Formats: sequence, C-alpha cells, structure tokens
Amino acid sequence: MSEKKIWLSSPHMGGSEQKYISEAFDQNWIAPLGPNVNGFEKDLQTYLKEENIHVAALSSGTASLHLALILAGVERGDEVLCQSLTFAASANPIVYQGATPVFIDSEEETLNISPVFLEKAIQDRISKGKKPKALIAVHLYGMPYKVDEVHEVALRYGIPVIEDSAEALGSSYKGQKCGTFGDFAVLSFNGNKIITTSGGGALVTKSEELKRKAVFLATQARDEAPHYQHSHIGYNYRLSNIAAGIGRGQMEVLEEHVSKRREMNQFYEGLFGTVKGVKVFSEPENTYFSNHWLTVIKSEENGVFKTEDLRLFLENENIESRPLWKPMHLQPVFKDAPFYGNGVAESAFKNGLCLPSGSNLSQEEKKRISDAILNFLKTKML
Repeated sequence: MSEKKIWLSSPHMGGSEQKYISEAFDQNWIAPLGPNVNGFEKDLQTYLKEENIHVAALSSGTASLHLALILAGVERGDEVLCQSLTFAASANPIVYQGATPVFIDSEEETLNISPVFLEKAIQDRISKGKKPKALIAVHLYGMPYKVDEVHEVALRYGIPVIEDSAEALGSSYKGQKCGTFGDFAVLSFNGNKIITTSGGGALVTKSEELKRKAVFLATQARDEAPHYQHSHIGYNYRLSNIAAGIGRGQMEVLEEHVSKRREMNQFYEGLFGTVKGVKVFSEPENTYFSNHWLTVIKSEENGVFKTEDLRLFLENENIESRPLWKPMHLQPVFKDAPFYGNGVAESAFKNGLCLPSGSNLSQEEKKRISDAILNFLKTKML
C-alpha cells in the first residue's frame, strides 16, 4: 500500500517541547524530580482554574487511578463501582487493590455511566451487605458524564467519586473543567491523548496534604530518615523531569489541540449528517463542552451500513479506525464481576466506531478520509 497511514490519534508536538527538554539536560535534571515536574504541575493547576486543586505528576493515568483508590481507602475485599464502557485501565487498578469491580451500564446521551443503574447498583450492593467503597466515573472520549446526576447519587450514599478524565483534558461541564469534579481525578498523557508526555499521567486532589501523600506513595514511600526506612508499601510512579518537559511544551498548545479535535467532529457531522440511521456523537446540550478527543459514530441496528464494514473499508485505504471500547463486563478477565444495566454499552460497542480525530491531520489527509467515506457510502446507498 503506497499511501501513508492515517492514524486514529497520533502525537502532535507544538515546537517548544525541545526547549524544556534541553534545559533539563543542560542542568542535569534527569531524575523523576526537578523544575519541569514542578512547572508542569503548576501549569495543570492553573489550567484547571478551580481553587483547592493540587496536581501530582505521575508515570501514567493508571498509576494515578491506583493511588486515588488507595487514598480513598479501598482495600482487599471492598467493592468499587465502575463504568463498564471504558478502557481496561479504568478497572484494572481496582483489582490491584484486591477489590471487586461492580460494572455499571451507560446512558444513551453521552455513553457515560447511567445515574439510574448507578443507584440501582448501590441499593442492591447495600442490600447484600456490601456498600461500595468508591465510584470510578469516566468522561468517555472527552464527553463529560452527567456530572450533576451522578454526583448527586454518590453524595446521597456517601460514596467518593474518582473522576477518570484520562480522555477529557480540555472538556468542561457548565463552564467547569473536567478533572475538578471528583474527590479525586485522573489525567493521562499517553501518546495518543490530546496532549502527551510520551507516557505519563496526573492525580488531581482537593488538598495539599493528599497531594503530599500521593507523592510519598509514588516515590517508594520512603520515611523521613537519613537511611532508607519504609513503613508503607510504595510505588515507583513519579513522572520524570524529561517527560514533564514535554508536558510543559504541550500545555502551550492544548487549547489549539482542543479546537482542532472539535473541528474534526464537525468534519464528520458534515459527512454523516444526512445519512439516515447514523449518529455522530456530540454534546447533548450547551452545558457540555467536549474536547472530542475521538469522534464516535453509531449506526442503528438496521441502518444503511454496519460500522465494522466501514472499519474494514477504511483499513483497506490505510486509514485507522477502531471499535468503541469493549465493555468491561464482557471482558473474559471480568466475566464473574457484577453488572447492572440494560445493554446500552453492548449496543455502542457493537454498532459504534471511532474515526481519525488527530489535531495534526493535514488537509490532504482529511480529503483522503472524506473521499474514502463518501465512496463507502455510495456502495451502501445505491
């Protein structure tokens, strides 16, 4: 195949990342501490804009979620509520703690956690003598979940919320940035995210004390002593000063990346807007603002085409697309976990598709995507 591959979501450098990396080399700040780490945390705190927000830069979003569970008091034998339609990294840290995930279905408007089934799950677990210890709610593909409704349920039952904003930096709800709603929040800077540090993540807390605890655990839980002494199990979860330098450069272009991703969502609205039985997911109302990290389409069961046929057609054109996350309650590793729902997540997985959404797609690449999709639609609508 002669044409260059078009990726679903590739890294997009802004240009100034090298400046911060060079400074780290020049000053020999190569270890997982240094001015870039401090600066990156401050940049994130400034961007999130809320008071009493404290950020710990860590090695991954998964590490951040693991520490959030620890700080929320999750222990072996506990149960943790978790959105089912998500990437495995939202659920795996529950098992790291020896706890059991309880999976919750999605609602149709945002494809995020259903407040209705969330409450049913809480009531049922309590009736079985097992009140859930925490809730992991995900802003899927950058779309904010129903913050007011979900948090109202969690608050009523006294369950702390861990806000998985790994895909949602730059998104907001009612003017407030995603990553600031939960008791804890998680960010990711993996290579395919809206900004990247190659690999990396951050934990957002509501107090300086909780941030200090997170950093303590992330640096092998070394006690204050002239020798190496440990009273707690720790982890090697801190972000390096080099990776944080990339993050500082990326923060300078975050808003531009968000704008470009949102343009891609409108691009697909233009392609599919008149196709019967196909929905391009966008905000249900103007209180939601999505970064549209990935644009998602969903075809009706009896629509004009199956999304898998489109995926295969695009693959033949060397254009990457991908099914939505396979729900966690359908994963072999979680086959015995409790689940509460009515099939919304399963339908989204079966009939949904993520399309190329990168902020660095060129006009030529957009034309290739457009031509390929229009050619595919012609074959289905003859």
